Amino acid sequence: RQELAAITNRLRSRDYDILNSHWILPQGFTGMLATKVVAVPHVITVHGGDIFSLKGKLLSRMKRAALHSASAVTVNSSFTLSRTEQVAPKIRRLERIPMGVNASPPSEKEIGQAETLRKQYKNTGGPLLVFVGRLVEEKGAQDAIAAVELLRDQLPNTKLLVIGEGQDRLTLEQQTIQLGLQNNVQFLGWIDPAHVRAYMAAADIFLGPSRTTRDGWVEAQGLTFIEAMAVGTPVIATRVGGIMETVRHKETGLLVDEKSPQQIADAIVKVTNDPGMEEHFRKQTGIMLDAEYSRKSSATSFNRLFESLIQNKRAFN
Repeated sequence: RQELAAITNRLRSRDYDILNSHWILPQGFTGMLATKVVAVPHVITVHGGDIFSLKGKLLSRMKRAALHSASAVTVNSSFTLSRTEQVAPKIRRLERIPMGVNASPPSEKEIGQAETLRKQYKNTGGPLLVFVGRLVEEKGAQDAIAAVELLRDQLPNTKLLVIGEGQDRLTLEQQTIQLGLQNNVQFLGWIDPAHVRAYMAAADIFLGPSRTTRDGWVEAQGLTFIEAMAVGTPVIATRVGGIMETVRHKETGLLVDEKSPQQIADAIVKVTNDPGMEEHFRKQTGIMLDAEYSRKSSATSFNRLFESLIQNKRAFN
């Protein structure tokens, strides 16, 4: 009620030409109710988790009502788009607009930070790996750790940096101890977002072994994968959800099956033994990032959508 009242009062001020609700529930549903009181174009931006989970008859009906009432709906990937169409097949206007990231190459400052981090963390003769994400089951850090154990004979000096916090941290730390990987896996906890790109740039490989959850949640876009590509670090990820739209196997990265530590380990060996693979990935990702995943590209697409909706509203007034 408080959110609805606040949005409605804002719209009544007539200072706003458009309402953009991020997430279907509760924001999109609340936005639907508010724009019934004050008529302005309403855009709902679907991020993925809101369409994949939050199931049940009542919640599904609420999602469908909000999406069908919206002037336009944006999604972050083709995968999210297809799932959104299944939930609400009569959307007036549905557009794929990926969330943008800092797609620029590392700055001189970030390069300097990365070099310092490599000296601090990289073991002689082994690849430096980095995982960035919440420490929960669906992000798959447990598979990354298991892959390091499988590399004990081939690449004994492999080092994995686990960046992030979450409810499974203690379990993951216990897994590391049980496997005898205290010298190979280091938990860095939460890192200031301003410094994460430097850690990604320092790494030889970025690991993103995401999983599908029991309630159907799946990675809709995967911004950290794109951020790693932007700094030129090869990405190994699972072939699930929207990840495959950016991590294209053997073109912009390597894909493995979910819950497959052995495939992750094999992919790490491939990248480590083929120096030309990194340069190949860098060239391909550069083209893709500039065209679709930069902040400028995302902002331009949203601006074009907003302007067209506002102009259409004025034409009917």
